[in-house]
Amino acid sequence: MDVLHFFFGIFGNATALFLFLAPTITFKRILSRRSTEDFSGIPYVMTLLNCLLSAWYGLPFVSPNNLLVSTINGTGAAIESIYVLVFLIFAPKREKAKILGLLTFVIAVFSAVAFISLFALHGNKRKLFCGFAATIFSIIMYASPLSIMRLVIRTKSVEFMPFFLSLFVFLCGTSWFIYGLLGRDPFVAKLF
Repeated sequence: MDVLHFFFGIFGNATALFLFLAPTITFKRILSRRSTEDFSGIPYVMTLLNCLLSAWYGLPFVSPNNLLVSTINGTGAAIESIYVLVFLIFAPKREKAKILGLLTFVIAVFSAVAFISLFALHGNKRKLFCGFAATIFSIIMYASPLSIMRLVIRTKSVEFMPFFLSLFVFLCGTSWFIYGLLGRDPFVAKLF
């Protein structure tokens, strides 16, 4: 059982890395055209929050035996930070203001969760608090691409909803779900 648990953790790390790298095609386009066009920055900012909270949750003093969760989400947070920065550089003023506001919210939420869990909670209460926070914002992250569904319906084109992103969301979610089940951790099973 431990070998299978570890295997799905490694597979989850691999698929999550591909998930985090899937938008590089989009960002190459943004860099070459020096414009965000009709791409939305919301999924990247919400993914950053999800990565920060999930990396925090996986730390040994919060949730033992979930270090694989921390390593990939720490990597994901770094990658998403780059995407958000590039998006902010090339976004029009109105979109830039919206994304900066959302980024401020993300930093505030993560800081509050980290502060409360470090100084006010211990043991299982810390794990529950951080697990619920990560789960709530994971659900929001997975819903954030819906912000472009109106554009997909209006243009009748999936140009702004990349296939590989959808594929790796499915693979990543499935592998971490199994990892969470095998590790008897309902928060990990729902995080991805």
